[in-house]
Amino acid sequence: MQEAWSKVTNAVVDFITTADIRHLSQEVIHQGKRCLIDGLGVILSGSTAECSIIVRNHIKAVSGIPVATILGKETIRVPARYAALANGTSGHAMDFDDTQLSKSPDRIYGLLTHPTIPPLTASLAVGEMMSVSGLKFLEAFLTGFEVECKIAEAIDPSHYKKGFHTSGTIGTFGAAASSAKLMNLKREQIARVLGIASSCSSGIRVNFGTMTKPLHVGRAAENGVIAADLASMDFTADAEALDGQWGYFQIYGGGFDPEKIVDCLGNPHTIVDPGVSVKPYPCGVLGHPSMDAMLKLVIDHDIQPEQITAVKLRAGSNILNPLRYKKAKNELEAKFCLPFMLSSIVIRRKAGVREFTDEFVSSKPVQQMMEKVETILDPEVEAKGFDKIRSTVEVYLEDGRHLVQAADEKYRGGPERPFTRDELYQKFTECAELVLSEDAIQKAIEIIESIEKIKSVQQLIHAISPY
Repeated sequence: MQEAWSKVTNAVVDFITTADIRHLSQEVIHQGKRCLIDGLGVILSGSTAECSIIVRNHIKAVSGIPVATILGKETIRVPARYAALANGTSGHAMDFDDTQLSKSPDRIYGLLTHPTIPPLTASLAVGEMMSVSGLKFLEAFLTGFEVECKIAEAIDPSHYKKGFHTSGTIGTFGAAASSAKLMNLKREQIARVLGIASSCSSGIRVNFGTMTKPLHVGRAAENGVIAADLASMDFTADAEALDGQWGYFQIYGGGFDPEKIVDCLGNPHTIVDPGVSVKPYPCGVLGHPSMDAMLKLVIDHDIQPEQITAVKLRAGSNILNPLRYKKAKNELEAKFCLPFMLSSIVIRRKAGVREFTDEFVSSKPVQQMMEKVETILDPEVEAKGFDKIRSTVEVYLEDGRHLVQAADEKYRGGPERPFTRDELYQKFTECAELVLSEDAIQKAIEIIESIEKIKSVQQLIHAISPY
């Protein structure tokens, strides 16, 4: 164990240094593009959220040399760190960004990261500043993505259980790795990047359901850019900051599994195996199978809201603890409120960006329906473990019927039931149409799908901006 502890920082540095897109499989490239489509779409939709507007207003008051673009209806050019901050916050503002899956049954669903947004927004900011090619941008994104996922997979589950938000803490390393790759830093500088990132890593789960949760991801992206920028100017940090008694893994997690990172960075790439989950709903992924179960009941039995007398959702603590709000007062709480998630499905038979609004959440029909929903810790579900998202939805109707639907463990959007190309396009369109025209949306998809062929990442920025 001690030998492994002394190798982990070097393993990460080696991977970042030697990562080369020419050696990647077509499946890694394909999945990377799917994550770009999904990630850029949710950034555009999230740019309209109130928390994103507040962050942009903050940046306007403090920004400096304009070298990178904040995406949204109003495009603003700012220093790279602030573009990463703003776009990173937007990318998580609606909680619509993808989620990493784990290979280990002891990793509670929700423990791992939202892997795309930190390396994506850092790569956009630094890539635009340096006017890199689309191929170089994609390489950096995939490098940061893999580093983030493997650190999240390796760290002891106590990291998440005791309250850290991994998308903020470990997302910092994804952004830092992407930034370091784009800046062409030397090996010793990359080690320092990881050291600086280790001290910048932050984010706690108490802020779920508030504007600060998406800020975690924005700060992860910004801190990654800052770490690489400082290291490029020979700012010092411990060169083995992930290792040993005082290293990141021990302090933040109480340890880690060396075999999940030391010899397996890029072998295989997490983006392919076990893959990522693309969200069908803009809320906590742990509620999605339950929402689909409710949708099946509503459609199969043509249930109308006024017919329902009660709804019972039976699940384990891995679902009920993170989705902790019993009755949401606003859209931020609604993202972590199972009664709202099910109520939206009952009332509108969908739960998209137009349902997760303060107006809809606070409406009388929704508030009344949430009163009918009870969440129950089910010992039988709990005993099955946390390797799957398991739940059962029960609906009681006025005519005496009692309808039951178990959630599908092979949930929609996951690697076992991935979005089709059309479904992915539909999600991008739903998100992007809040900012872009119909013609611009189609052009943006074409640019993203041919990202490795464009001469400058600025072409991508232009395609996803409402110029």
